[in-house]
Amino acid sequence: MTKAIFFDIDGTLINIHHKKTTMSLSVKKAIRELRAAGHHTFIASGRPFAYLSDELTQEGLFDGFVLMNGAVVMLDGEVIFRQDMPAKTVRDMVALAEEHGLEYILESQPHVYLRPEFKGLENVYRNIDIDVNKFVREFDLSKVQAAKLEFLCDTPGANGVFEKLLSWPGVTGLIDPTLRKYMELYSSDISKATGIERALEYMGIPLEESYAFGDGLNDLEMMGTVGHALVMGNAGPELKALAEHVLPTVDEDGVAEGIYRYILKRI
Repeated sequence: MTKAIFFDIDGTLINIHHKKTTMSLSVKKAIRELRAAGHHTFIASGRPFAYLSDELTQEGLFDGFVLMNGAVVMLDGEVIFRQDMPAKTVRDMVALAEEHGLEYILESQPHVYLRPEFKGLENVYRNIDIDVNKFVREFDLSKVQAAKLEFLCDTPGANGVFEKLLSWPGVTGLIDPTLRKYMELYSSDISKATGIERALEYMGIPLEESYAFGDGLNDLEMMGTVGHALVMGNAGPELKALAEHVLPTVDEDGVAEGIYRYILKRI
């Protein structure tokens, strides 16, 4: 039976905290063997397409992409689903951010939009090997359709602004739990899980033949939905509680072991 396998990026395929911004050879080999066996492989990430490396998009490792936590779903280079945030919501959030001196980036498909003066966010992306030369730096906000927003501030929680943004009607997201200076927001009726469901329906693959690899809080819905939840050893307890199997960590190539042990069943 043909299976569909969905992979988170950060903390699953790579480890940006340890400056490991490319996949190991063993993980890439295992993914290629999945495809050679006739299965479909997907990235399932909070990232937009513009954040993806050539390794993820041009080496023939993945059939498709669930992006921006389910706001965009791509298969074989075509967008099969897209849901942008309401334009007024985006404009009002940006106005609040600008009023309080927050940096922001607008994520769309295929572009992302970052003001040239927002050097803090620019450095965040440079430090994890995201090509900022792909970003649109000069733009008219009224003409931008955004599916996800990210914010950066100087003080934890931006003195309450983060919580105000997070409580916006129709919106959900995450505040970085460590420093509380970064936040991402997107529509509350989408998630990696809804994106996966749309991909499976489009391909005619039953839910019980789906697998997901992940480690983060934005993987909770995904792990609670797929047929088989494969959780990285470096994940937190909330995600491990949903696991069918807990794998070795990203630094131990847990994805490769999960593929060989639980999908291809070669070890």
